[in-house]
Amino acid sequence: MLRYDLPASLVVFLVALPLSLGIAIASDAPVLAGLISAIIGGVVAGALGGSVVQVSGPAAGLTVIVAGLVAEFGWAVTCAITAAAGVVQVLFGLSRIARFALAISPVVVQAMLAGIGITIALQQSHVLLGGQSRSSAWENLTALPDRLASVSVASLVLGALVIAAMLGWRWVPGRIGQLPSPLVAVVGVTVLSVLAPFDVARIRLDGSLLDAVQLPSLPDGQWGAVAVGVMTVALIASVESLLSAVAVDRMHTGPRTDVNRELVGQGSANIAAGMLGGLPITGVIVRSATNVSAGARSRASTILHGCWVLLFALPFCALIEQVPTAALAGLLIVIGLRLVKPADIRSAERTGNLWVYLVTVFGVVFVNLLAGVVIGLALAIALTGWRVVRARVTAEPVGDDDWLVRIEGVCTFLSLPRLTAVLASLPAGCTVTLELSVIVIDHAAQEAITDWERQHVAVGGAVLRADRAGVAVSRSRC
Repeated sequence: MLRYDLPASLVVFLVALPLSLGIAIASDAPVLAGLISAIIGGVVAGALGGSVVQVSGPAAGLTVIVAGLVAEFGWAVTCAITAAAGVVQVLFGLSRIARFALAISPVVVQAMLAGIGITIALQQSHVLLGGQSRSSAWENLTALPDRLASVSVASLVLGALVIAAMLGWRWVPGRIGQLPSPLVAVVGVTVLSVLAPFDVARIRLDGSLLDAVQLPSLPDGQWGAVAVGVMTVALIASVESLLSAVAVDRMHTGPRTDVNRELVGQGSANIAAGMLGGLPITGVIVRSATNVSAGARSRASTILHGCWVLLFALPFCALIEQVPTAALAGLLIVIGLRLVKPADIRSAERTGNLWVYLVTVFGVVFVNLLAGVVIGLALAIALTGWRVVRARVTAEPVGDDDWLVRIEGVCTFLSLPRLTAVLASLPAGCTVTLELSVIVIDHAAQEAITDWERQHVAVGGAVLRADRAGVAVSRSRC
């Protein structure tokens, strides 16, 4: 197995390194907190989790939440919230309720990630242009014209080069094209910025990796807000990890994920991350897909990738300070916009859930993540309830003077306006095949159909009752 897992772990390490740094910056957390979580996510979640190939670490899906927690409580209390969320995740796993997390409407989760991606892109656009990001998406959006008027050309050029490299790297042929695009883009632009040299802002670290290790602190009051933060991190991290694990299972033929064990592993990793000063950890689909495509066969690849991050960070941490912030901003803009997937929008439109998607995205971007998700879930439940209690009634011509009427679903008094309108639209004297494929039909709906049938036959028409296969089983004629 090691001959497959060792090279795969190196590939995942090269992908995880720049992403972990960028996510830490987007979360307004200490930069090295991203590397701490990459190490813990690889070693702890990799060893204890229920998926053999899923790779865990700091994820873009939690950046908005973490940034809000840091702004409200400070970094040390945010670490305590992360550890407490890990305890909740472990309890979720031990109580064997992980499958229930998968019952959340996929369109809400997809819209949540899209909203997070838009928020990240708006935030990092200011850094790309040489400025500082604002505290909210609305402020970032409205302040863009002023920022464009005083743009830093050097920062814009470096960030644009990263974006171009990440978008165009897939078309590079040969072995060079197999290198991870985030690493190539960030390292290449960093080398260019040093050699040129460019006068741009660069990453600043407060000491070494060991100096970044920090114990959490308990909050000074605001326990209600802290509890909300704990449950938000626990729920979002759990759902994202489980959905990622299910998606990864479709990419390989090995053992399937034990979802309850996966939550225990994710929770254990978050406890360790919170206790050591790291970011919240989830299963990450980008790293996991990279792991599978690189040929990983067991959890050894995930564990080794965490070890490689540790071995790099201890002696070479100072090299990180050469990276321009605009380079990581370009990286994060691409990552954020990739969370807005056209396929998800098309799927939402096809299934009649486009409004759920759009409302959730709007809520996440311009209100807050928790409110956006709750609003989206409420709307999804309301639409599902509406579809359950209403019947689908259609009428279509099938010949010169023949019509087919289909009534499907739950046909009750709530469906009478639609039902009577369709039946009234049929031409007098025609032959109608009435196909009933209903789960429930109440007395009011049955009476409306009987009354229409009697009137239609009285004016010279004919009505055929058919089963679900469309075969006539009875006939009414004048």
